[in-house]
Amino acid sequence: MQAIRFNSRFREAGPSTPLRCAQDDNQMRVRRLGIAAAFGVTLLLAGCRQDMQNQPKLIPQRGSEMFADHRGARPQVVNTVARGQLHEDSYFYTGVVEGANGYREEKNELPFPLTVDVLKRGQERFNIYCTPCHSRVGNGLGAIVDRGYKPAANLHDQVRLAQPLSHYFYVMTHGYGAMPDYSAQLTPEDRWAVAAYIRALQLSQSATAGDVPAGVQVKDLAEIAKEKNLPAGFAQPWALPATAVQAYPPVTKEGYPAMAPANPADPAINIPHSKPAAQ
Repeated sequence: MQAIRFNSRFREAGPSTPLRCAQDDNQMRVRRLGIAAAFGVTLLLAGCRQDMQNQPKLIPQRGSEMFADHRGARPQVVNTVARGQLHEDSYFYTGVVEGANGYREEKNELPFPLTVDVLKRGQERFNIYCTPCHSRVGNGLGAIVDRGYKPAANLHDQVRLAQPLSHYFYVMTHGYGAMPDYSAQLTPEDRWAVAAYIRALQLSQSATAGDVPAGVQVKDLAEIAKEKNLPAGFAQPWALPATAVQAYPPVTKEGYPAMAPANPADPAINIPHSKPAAQ
């Protein structure tokens, strides 16, 4: 009876009244949170647009209201040098010096000490950028010559052997004839390393048994080709392919292939004093 009476009282008191109040409170909290979140997102979006859309900044190749001349690109400050552009040693960056007669002059010197690492770096860069035209041995019969391109310079003829070391740096920097410049692909350090490797390659191709250190065994190239089952003509001189394009007659004022720039058509140059070359 007591349990029945308790349930009757509970029903009479209205059990849904406290439950309905709790639901109203929860809905109010959710509504407030939604309003706060929406307000926060609105502030965030407004702040991002203010900082990123309307901030004062310079856009490349556009004018600007920040300066009196309305130019976005600012001129370099007078008497200043950009980082990495001092180029104090002009011989290192140009490969030439000003001779006594006012003409630019190449030198048979390397502007830094020669090491095995320098030669290895030069060999790596040479094999990547030079061998397509000059071949691995530097005889000017690279792969693209075999496919109809103009023959490249033979680095082992008497003209190239007589060129000073900096001549190769100069040609790599400025290009010559059909050869484009490689200043974008090779840093000045790499150009000097390649020049040093070219000189080592020239010495290796014209070396004699007397140049070999004592106790070192020397094998003939024909024997090596036979041991490795290479083609019979591997050790023979390479012939110029019939598809190669012959060079046009040289233009006197432009010089001739592999000519050193000792006597250019226009001798008016201005080369700053260089540091002494490393011994």
